[in-house]
This record gives sequence, C-alpha cells and structure tokens, in this order.
Amino acid sequence: MHGYVHVYTGNGKGKTTAALGLALRAAGAGMTVYIGQFIKNADYNEIKALARFADQITLEQYGRGCFIYGTPCDADIEAARTGLRIIRQALISGAYHLVIADEINVAFGCGLLDETDLLDFIEARPPAVELVLTGRGAPQAVIERADLVTEMREIKHYYQRGILAREGIEK
Repeated sequence: MHGYVHVYTGNGKGKTTAALGLALRAAGAGMTVYIGQFIKNADYNEIKALARFADQITLEQYGRGCFIYGTPCDADIEAARTGLRIIRQALISGAYHLVIADEINVAFGCGLLDETDLLDFIEARPPAVELVLTGRGAPQAVIERADLVTEMREIKHYYQRGILAREGIEK
C-alpha cells in the first residue's frame, strides 16, 4: 500500500475528530496507528475510548495543557520538540501504518515548531505510511506538500451563543 499525507486545517470544528475517525477505520482494517497530540495534556474522552484499542492504537501527548495564547515558555517549546522527536521515530519505525500528528499546525502557529520542522517531518515519512497533520493555520508549504487537504470552515457554532464544551461531544 502507498501512503499519503493528509492535512486537516481551518477554523471550524472537526479536525481532530476527522483524524480520530480515520484512526478507528484503520484499526478496524487491522492497521496499527500512532497518534501524537501536540500542546494537549489532559484526559480527554477520546483517550479513554481509544484505550480500548490499545493493541492497535497508541496515543501520546506532548504538551503542558493546551497552551495556545501568548508567548511560549521554554518548557512549552521543549515539550513540542520532544514530541516531534518521538512522533518522528514512530513515523519511521515501521511499526505503524497510520501516524497522526494532532495539533501540529497549531504548535507551528504558536511558535513551538517552525516550518522547517514540519517539512522535514513530512519528508521523513516512509512511502507506505499514511500521515495526518491536524490543526488550524497549516503553513502554505505544508499544504503544497500534502496529497489531501481538507479545510474545516466554521459557518455557525453554538459556542457563539455561550454554550460551552460539552462532555462527550467537544471534550
């Protein structure tokens, strides 16, 4: 099988959800999946659910707790760089059919990683591995390098009416 590079980006809801759906589809087909979540460091419900598939899906987080505003501190940068090293090793290890770098574009946008980091990461992908990069603000060079790009565009969201993230739906 030949693998491709997917980018799920844009300001709308559903980028991580789409990647997790692909992970479940791959696991259902007997494939192995590695998910590395940048920035995040919490016990989200997807982590609890995916634990049921631990023999096929590995999920690790490389963040200190959803940093997305302000100037990153050295610890935030180091967490992202450590995560990039680990997920790159998973990518080239031969152990996984699908590798998902969740919120890697946001890590770029926040200054935790640079464009060269992302492009080098993509170039390291063995031809048989499917690679997914998620998060708002994918750089143009990443979009150009990808084989499939989906932009989630917010048209309407109940958050604008003051409805906060709900258990099992947004978190």
